Amino acid sequence: FYELLESENLNEAEQAKLERDFSTETQVIKREDRLETIAQDIVYHFPRRGYLGKGMVISVDKYTAVQMYNKVQANWKVEMTRLVGEIGKTTDELKKQRMKTALAFMKSTDMAVVISHEAGEQEKFTKQGLDIKPHRMRIESLDKEGQDIEANFKDPENPLRLVFVCAMWLTGFDAPTLSTLYLDKPQKDHTLMQTIARANRVTGHLINGKKKIHGEVVDYYNVFRNMRRALADYAEGNDDEVPVREKSELFVLLDDSLEQGADFLKEKDIDLKALIGGDSTFKSLNAFDQYADTLLSNDGWRRSFNVYENTISALYEACKPEILGEKRRPLVYAFQYLRGVVDGKINDQDVDALRQQISNLLDMSVVTDRKDIKEDREKYQIVQRGKQWDLRKIDVEKLQAEFKTKPYKHIEIEDLRAFIAAKLEEMLDRNSTRTPFAQRFAEIIDRYNSGGANVEQYYEELTEFAAGLGKEEERHIREGLSEEELELFDVLQKDGLMKAEEQQVKLAAQALLRRLREEDPRVLVEGWHKDSKTQRSVRSAMEEVLDDALPESYNRRDFSMRSDTVFELLVAQAVNEDRHAA
Repeated sequence: FYELLESENLNEAEQAKLERDFSTETQVIKREDRLETIAQDIVYHFPRRGYLGKGMVISVDKYTAVQMYNKVQANWKVEMTRLVGEIGKTTDELKKQRMKTALAFMKSTDMAVVISHEAGEQEKFTKQGLDIKPHRMRIESLDKEGQDIEANFKDPENPLRLVFVCAMWLTGFDAPTLSTLYLDKPQKDHTLMQTIARANRVTGHLINGKKKIHGEVVDYYNVFRNMRRALADYAEGNDDEVPVREKSELFVLLDDSLEQGADFLKEKDIDLKALIGGDSTFKSLNAFDQYADTLLSNDGWRRSFNVYENTISALYEACKPEILGEKRRPLVYAFQYLRGVVDGKINDQDVDALRQQISNLLDMSVVTDRKDIKEDREKYQIVQRGKQWDLRKIDVEKLQAEFKTKPYKHIEIEDLRAFIAAKLEEMLDRNSTRTPFAQRFAEIIDRYNSGGANVEQYYEELTEFAAGLGKEEERHIREGLSEEELELFDVLQKDGLMKAEEQQVKLAAQALLRRLREEDPRVLVEGWHKDSKTQRSVRSAMEEVLDDALPESYNRRDFSMRSDTVFELLVAQAVNEDRHAA
């Protein structure tokens, strides 16, 4: 039975043998009421998963694949109509949001059948009461961008999200965002391993801000009874190390992670369990500011908290949609909301996704008056702070005086620190010679983390560093140079130069930039750094300019060192431009 099904193109003799020898089993697999139940399950499950990657429905043969497509399509429309009605009736804001999210996903999702061609297929499908013609046209046509169906499915942004197959794309096919298999076909050994591998591809592509951390197989046929033997034959490790978990095990892992995370926070005087235990659970959401301030007082605490929250959120997403019908776990939302508060205080980021956590939290509360929930939700939005300063106008004394009156000093520190870090990264991108600033910034942070400075001293050092950074940002104006010219000037100059020699070096930097960027013959052509011939052209033009323009006090060693450094800088800039372009 397995061997026959390895190939989807069964000849008449094989088809007859299959039906004769396995008539009972195939009849059970293909029963109308069974397929209808599976279709309903897929329709409920697919839009409610954690990571909303691509999906694949794997059926026992081509006819069943088309039949499953028809049934899912019909139930899809019924479910969308039901959701519209439920959204209008429900007063539970959390349920309403979930239904709206599912409905939007369903509206934008495209599906297709993907099966191989065979002679006389139209007549064969017609005998089964099925129409293969629109599916064959879809498989063989290109979209308006000239892409075929395979490219559409592999494209993470393309709305083609669910395909129905029986053998195609089960081996030698790579779509990293394929995350869910609906398996309803007998399989074993290498075929089973290859099939499961379709959902196990690694990708960094985020969907709704979520990472793919696992693949999911919904097994309708009990194929996993063959898993251990397949792993023993084709995978490494002993028989007890099965890299596949039943979803019920994830619930246990989630609850264990919540306990460990809550215990960690309680050691830091953050009692989330107590906060969510009362009738007015989130009447005092301002407590989260204090919690965030506590976590931000120590880099190690914050990093550890992030690990706990990442683990909890990843497990929670992996448990969807089954967990949505389980007992509510308000600690999940409490962890996510606290993470949102911490990140919202210090990061310059889009926090729209985090704002949903306040709705989740408030809907967990036991509040009799729904008006209270509405007012609380409006009051306690996670607000992105991410303060901005004009470095050129920083008033160190004023900032330090204001700091003494702030209730949450670690939040103020992290706000300034995050701003400085972002500004410093931006300034380093413009001038690579500013690495001493990065080193000094790291030293200030390390000294505080090691206990070498108190909170007030730490803030004082940060404000003074920010003021110094402001002066550095203006230096190109004082030197009469552009930012690009200043970087070359910094690379070319050496200690002990006279005022007139410094001016010569400035002119050399300007002349070099002009030669490389403006004058003919052009040497900085696209991809010049990838070819030894164009590299020699750039090096030759660069050395010719510097030989004419640098002061006489530059000896052979000075000239060689600075030529090498400038060339390395040009190569680094070219590589960086390639990376950004990609």
